[in-house]
Amino acid sequence: MKKDLPLPLAVISLGIGWLLNALGVHPEVDWLWTIGLAATGFLVLFSADWNRTTFTSGSFLIAASAGSLLRQTGRLSIDIEVPLLVIVLGLLLLVSRCTSIPSGPEWLAPRDTTDR
Repeated sequence: MKKDLPLPLAVISLGIGWLLNALGVHPEVDWLWTIGLAATGFLVLFSADWNRTTFTSGSFLIAASAGSLLRQTGRLSIDIEVPLLVIVLGLLLLVSRCTSIPSGPEWLAPRDTTDR
């Protein structure tokens, strides 16, 4: 995906969420929040450099959006949603280290403190 497309697509997604709230489509769902989480996740995944940090955080935001939708529609309780999200985060961290996803930016890399 081109680097200049994710932001306009995220803005359109937020507008759709806002419109769904205003029209009362499934009024139990806060569409602006739910779509906002997913849009932010996709924005992180596709607008920044592809690395372990963007993979983990973007995927987690998308999973949180799905969990939010399931909770708001009564299909999942918060007592189940939160532990599931912790498990998903752990799995994403594990996958990001076990695959060929490049390391994150230099400022996130552990420093070598042996020279001090």
